[in-house]
Amino acid sequence: MIHSADIREWRDCDVVDPKGHRIGSLEAIYVHTSTDEPAMATVLTGLPTRRRLVFVPLDEAILGPGYVKVAHAKAIVKKAPAIGTDDILPAEQEEAIFKHYEMAYQPGASGERQLARR
Repeated sequence: MIHSADIREWRDCDVVDPKGHRIGSLEAIYVHTSTDEPAMATVLTGLPTRRRLVFVPLDEAILGPGYVKVAHAKAIVKKAPAIGTDDILPAEQEEAIFKHYEMAYQPGASGERQLARR
């Protein structure tokens, strides 16, 4: 698990899948709004003219020198919901990210978002 104090150190590091295949570079961390613990990362992928940010869970993430290894295969991550490089995550798209990774999604009691960017 990435600790909140370490987040800035891992920005722009390579994100790799369990087999070591490079997915892209870590762009930002999203934390659970209820616990402030890291939950998802956005990964910069694509060709220079078609860049996008895909979401990947950080559960079971392993940190190494210059890389973050996630628990999901590159092919699964590449098909995850994405946003443009200058966009923010719309609240209505949050649930789709969790469903893509077959994770439970539970917004706050008053409909609060589950993820916040750090």
